[in-house]
Amino acid sequence: MGDDRGRRRPPWPRPPRPAARDRRVTPFEIFFDLVFVFALTRIMALVGRHPTPAGMARGLLLLVLLWVAWSSYTWLGNQTRADVGVVRGGFLVAMAALFVVALVMPRSWTPGPGLDGPLLVALGYVLLRVVHLALSHWAAGDDAPLRARIRFFALVSVVGWVALLIGALLGGAGHAALWVLAFLVEVVGQRLAYARRGSWPLRSPTHFAERHHLVLIIALGESVVAAGVGAGSAVTSPPVLGVALVGFTATVCLWWLYFHRTAAAAARALGAAAPARRDRMAADAYSQTHLMLVAGVIYLAIGVEQVLAHVAGAEPGARLDGWAAGALFGGAAVYLTGRLVFRRLTGQPVGPARTAVTGAVVLLAPVGVVLPPAAALGVLTGLLLVAVAVDRSGTPMAHAGVR
Repeated sequence: MGDDRGRRRPPWPRPPRPAARDRRVTPFEIFFDLVFVFALTRIMALVGRHPTPAGMARGLLLLVLLWVAWSSYTWLGNQTRADVGVVRGGFLVAMAALFVVALVMPRSWTPGPGLDGPLLVALGYVLLRVVHLALSHWAAGDDAPLRARIRFFALVSVVGWVALLIGALLGGAGHAALWVLAFLVEVVGQRLAYARRGSWPLRSPTHFAERHHLVLIIALGESVVAAGVGAGSAVTSPPVLGVALVGFTATVCLWWLYFHRTAAAAARALGAAAPARRDRMAADAYSQTHLMLVAGVIYLAIGVEQVLAHVAGAEPGARLDGWAAGALFGGAAVYLTGRLVFRRLTGQPVGPARTAVTGAVVLLAPVGVVLPPAAALGVLTGLLLVAVAVDRSGTPMAHAGVR
């Protein structure tokens, strides 16, 4: 007792390390994910009703930066409880910063009335990353190698933050060039940090897999909202309702292809892997490959919104332009490719049939500008239904025992 009285204690006790494999996602973390997915919907607003090459590239750049931030907080929540004490306070600050970034996202490249939009996005992103690294360093406790890894990663990230802030102040071509540089530093720098210092240790495979499952299902839900945006006031028109149901069927196919068998088998593989392989599988199959899945959902939703807008406009002979068709078929192709990579990285079979369906989506993309928009969406949905049929034709043994 005498020793305890004389020992200095920090004002906030460090949270205990979660026991491996026994953690589940908390409602507070789901709240954080909802704010993140709101930011994804604002990327759709940034791309706009008429996608252009520049708009789609800008949207993709911001999507990657947001994903890096979200993924960082997912790892942090796997290290320690996110809904307790200091960590909860930091998460709330991060959520506020993410919310502001999401609100001003459509003005992230063009300053408008009021405060400078690009600078607000840059400052909000930097705040997100600073809070994460500070909390991670604090939560690492007396784990000296992990704290050193976090400091190294912070030094790499600072270069990207400086480029992001200077680009926001410059505008024009300098703005775009420096934000691309920031993107490269965040992504390549993260891989460099992993290569030199090792990947982050995964404390709870169950929590980590569930977190990614939930953010994907929320993104799929938001893609359904895009149908309402595209339909506009013509939502009661029978043709619009019919096409909206076709788009909904495409979203159901995306859900099936990931959640019916693939997700559960991957989660089991993650939990059963040896520690070193588990950490790498988490980084590659989840933190990185799920970006492809989310990006595919977002761009497919943009394409469906464009189709519904054309059908609601009832313009005879109207066709999707090349970039709208690219979003429609390209989004589906990116999703299917991401799923194949995810299966491969988690030890699940890919097979020629799944690869062939993915290739067919790519090869048939030109029909998006040739056929009427509703027919183009019908062709894509038909291909996704074929992908579901191929998935169903696999035997339970081929899917790691999932029945």
